[in-house]
Amino acid sequence: MAYQAEISRQNPTAFVFLVDQSGSMADEFKQEGLNKRKCDAVADALNRLIGEIAIRCAKQEAVRDYFTLALIGYGGTAHPAWGGDLSGQLAVPISAVDAHPIRYDQRTRMMDDGAGGLVPQTVDFPVWLEPAAASGTPMCAALQLALDFLTEWVSAHPQSYPPVVFNVTDGESTDGDPAALMQAVRQLATSDGNVILANVHLSSLSQEAIRYPLFSDPLPQGDQFAPILRDNASALIPPWVAPLGEVTGRALSSSNATFVYNASIVELIQLLNVGTRVDLR
Repeated sequence: MAYQAEISRQNPTAFVFLVDQSGSMADEFKQEGLNKRKCDAVADALNRLIGEIAIRCAKQEAVRDYFTLALIGYGGTAHPAWGGDLSGQLAVPISAVDAHPIRYDQRTRMMDDGAGGLVPQTVDFPVWLEPAAASGTPMCAALQLALDFLTEWVSAHPQSYPPVVFNVTDGESTDGDPAALMQAVRQLATSDGNVILANVHLSSLSQEAIRYPLFSDPLPQGDQFAPILRDNASALIPPWVAPLGEVTGRALSSSNATFVYNASIVELIQLLNVGTRVDLR
């Protein structure tokens, strides 16, 4: 069966994050009473995820390079989105990511007080991605950067667990139809399966999300771009079916698209968590 390869330092995998940074990402989320700009919420979610990935790779002697992370922003231009010492690099081994955050912010978390209660505690929060929102949505250029990187990566790692691409956007591509590039990304493969493309559409609307629809399911009328995101996403891979079915409360299968329309930040985080959970050796 595909998507069964264990991750090791000899056979790592890659996660690619395509982050819409167009002007509309400055709009606020409306779901669940979250009064936060989409660009801020997405940056927080990805910075938290990157930190958790680094922790999972930490062994006694060091952070092991089980993963390479690529971070691509697209707003006006498509560009590597790492900041600080990693600026200008598109793909970075997780050990280097862990060693070079831009800074540490101070955040407050509620922690167990040991007596059945919760108390606020200040913790360091590493930041690698700064929120940004300006100009248009050059999704095709971002996908081309991802395609170029992944073409080389799968050639160099033919036996590895296939890379996963998360495309997080709130609008229509402004530099052409991205369908062919999405298909080209999905056609790349290792011996363990094809590259996985997850499309997540964010919205400022308070409407309910459409989560992992069938490829034949209807989508909201008037949105010409939603079918492109759905039709060119990967079908759910077997390891994701059960965990995503659990969080959605639905029976899912490989007939469902790895696509969420009108996603809240919670739904984005759920997909990121499921999509980056793999077996390490």
